[in-house]
Amino acid sequence: MSGLVELVDLEKSFGDVAAVDRISLRVEDGEFFSLLGPSGCGKTTTLRLIAGFERPDAGAILIDGVDQAATPPHKRPVNTVFQSYALFPHMNVADNVAFGLRYQNVTRGEEKSKVGGALERVRLSGMESRKPTQLSGGQQQRVALARSLVLNPSVLLLDEPLGALDAKLRKALQVELKGLQEDLEITFIYVTHDQEEALTMSDRIAVMADGRVEQLGTPAQVYETPTSSYIADFLGVSNLMQANAVGQGRVTVAGRDMTCIATEGASGPVTVCIRPERVEVHPPGFTGDNTLPGDIERVVYAGALLNVLVNIADVGIIQVTVPNQGAAFSYDWPDPVVLRFPAEALRIVSATA
Repeated sequence: MSGLVELVDLEKSFGDVAAVDRISLRVEDGEFFSLLGPSGCGKTTTLRLIAGFERPDAGAILIDGVDQAATPPHKRPVNTVFQSYALFPHMNVADNVAFGLRYQNVTRGEEKSKVGGALERVRLSGMESRKPTQLSGGQQQRVALARSLVLNPSVLLLDEPLGALDAKLRKALQVELKGLQEDLEITFIYVTHDQEEALTMSDRIAVMADGRVEQLGTPAQVYETPTSSYIADFLGVSNLMQANAVGQGRVTVAGRDMTCIATEGASGPVTVCIRPERVEVHPPGFTGDNTLPGDIERVVYAGALLNVLVNIADVGIIQVTVPNQGAAFSYDWPDPVVLRFPAEALRIVSATA
């Protein structure tokens, strides 16, 4: 069983709105691939096109080299897990998992064996007789996964399956779901608007906007090296500052010269970005490269982290993330400080997408 998915110049419009605008991408066999973006970016429509719930206006949907664009959903080697799980409340776990098998030519013995195997794969053996209402949210999610896996799909499509869960359970299931995917060695295509989910679970991420893929890469690539201010601002928290590029990785910010990672040929007005965890806080009078003075605006306690807001003249508010190491933070409103922006973490990004 394989699971190579290729989208070639895929298009889908609803009226005058291009929901999917000539998307081309390749999802490798056994890869955990996420489509990430805000509401209306086209990620769910793309997933529905792969599933067969929507027909493309143009382009190809290749699964293991076979174009499935005109194939009905039930004949495609894919299955879908929805956010609501769509479990039947009047059926027990075994019957929910077996539902799809009832439409295939399998004996009762084969059905029982397949259901048992699927439940074992998601670690729910022994719960066959329980009703969905007797299960936790995480267990219900695994029943929905087992119901999809029992049909042996080459590709599993997941449409924000953790969206309805509370924050603590969602974090726990992110790790569990990634581990399960690695054990099963099945291609997962996962739709989410949650940046942390995508970063935690994905082998690669396609960040989408306006029906297009804005950046495609590993979690580290899209987080550490955003190609536009849209990516930098959407994926996690970024400090975006207006600057003027003068060549050879040099910019001026608020009248001060700085060194940064520059895109080739960058000159004139640009936007530079840096992640809050990479900004350094120093006392007044600190001298060094890539520094700007400012005043503490607020210190926000966030458990494991402190979010420090610093107001810099001609720049605005800069957010700094400081690990909570037990000792009291040295500064508070309205203390003056000096922020340092390490050259290896300060990056020129293109204009907003």
